[in-house]
Amino acid sequence: MSDRVVVTMDSGVADVRLNRPDKRNALDQAMFDALVETSAALGADPSVRAVVLSGEGASFCAGLDFASFGKMAESKPSTSDKPEASDKPEASDIGQIAEGQITHRAQQSCYGWTEMPAPVIAAVHGHALGGGIQLALAADMRFVHPETKMSVLEIRWGIIPDMTGTQSLINLVGLDVAKELTFTGRMISGTEAANLGLASRVTEDPRTEALALAHEIAGKNPHAVKAAKRIFNSAAKMSIAEGFAAERAEIRQLIGTKNQAEAVTAFFEKRPPEFAD
Repeated sequence: MSDRVVVTMDSGVADVRLNRPDKRNALDQAMFDALVETSAALGADPSVRAVVLSGEGASFCAGLDFASFGKMAESKPSTSDKPEASDKPEASDIGQIAEGQITHRAQQSCYGWTEMPAPVIAAVHGHALGGGIQLALAADMRFVHPETKMSVLEIRWGIIPDMTGTQSLINLVGLDVAKELTFTGRMISGTEAANLGLASRVTEDPRTEALALAHEIAGKNPHAVKAAKRIFNSAAKMSIAEGFAAERAEIRQLIGTKNQAEAVTAFFEKRPPEFAD
């Protein structure tokens, strides 16, 4: 795996750090690949109970690397949504959609964190611009430093957010605010991000607080936590009746399991629970 992303595991918590501090963790081909590969690996690991996604150095992620942008501008983007014949496109083809997927590789660098079974908390500081803010929006929660500079910046370069940001932005701030931020590309602070609904918590130390919450979540029944994430992530796509049915289906899978019984037993015995992955 590329050294663009570094992962440390501790008691079920994956501490994931973008590791290109000299470039403010800007997104180049290697970073796209590392994000896709890392989210896939962690998503397939049942021992992962919570994830904290952050950036080393001065910023979370300053967006697309200018060298990558130049290469993209020189090539003609694909106009087809049809998958290529190969079920695994070349890593360099960030605009190609693999068979059976709904994202191309650049989109998957964000969407991989959204579809991950375990909760993901983005710890955001410095800059989260363009692709960087879209990556943060892919997490379940965002802990943001008050002075963080955030922007849906793509309009500056004459393009649109195309790494799943259009969907996640609407869900968090509503259609009108999503349009205003996208049409203008204006810079907002972490404090304003919280007021708009983009940040879950404003804190002077996003990573430390995110890790603390991740460890708290990791101490709960992992099957219940993942079931709750599944329901919440699909709620907007379902009718009320379908949502109620999803609740019934998930609770049937939880009631009477060893982990569910352990949650109850540990509570009454006043001890930390010991859950199986």
